[in-house]
Amino acid sequence: MKTRQRTALAALAITTGLVLTMAGCGGGDDGKAESKSSGTPKQTSGQGDEKPSATPSSEQTLAEVKSNGITLTVTSAARDQGGFLTLSGKVTNGGGKFWIAADWRGDERELSKNGSSLAGASVVDTAGKKKYLILRDTQGRCLCTKFEGGGVEAGQSADWYAQFPAPPEGTTKVDFQVGDMPPAPVEISEGE
Repeated sequence: MKTRQRTALAALAITTGLVLTMAGCGGGDDGKAESKSSGTPKQTSGQGDEKPSATPSSEQTLAEVKSNGITLTVTSAARDQGGFLTLSGKVTNGGGKFWIAADWRGDERELSKNGSSLAGASVVDTAGKKKYLILRDTQGRCLCTKFEGGGVEAGQSADWYAQFPAPPEGTTKVDFQVGDMPPAPVEISEGE
């Protein structure tokens, strides 16, 4: 039982660290990132307080694929300076019953310990003809989302992330693949 608790705490620590890292890399509310991406300045009331813009800037869809009532959306594909490529987004269950993510965990023996997760995900550099498998820690746990409760309730969405070795600097596009979902072509952005 203590091993499970330590495993859960380690997974929580890794996930929390990655979420905080992703939040730190996500551009701030200083107006610089928004001005670069949308070209639209923030609205001000003339009293120095800023009003939020009409469209959320953090939820840009890079790719969206559907299969059997499940919609996988990729909202970020960032290469960081440490040599990693981190993808993130949402999975939405548009079906009428609970969706179990078990077939997304992969076929490898080591990955089967990851339960309902994105452990079986990969990215393919078609130009470089290379496939990159999900990163793992020293105990075989993927650096990816493990779905609470084993999946997603009907009509609900869940956030996800998955981390891979980064393809070479010249590679700007990859195909993200997981389970029986069609490949999702995404463009890589450079992290800060």
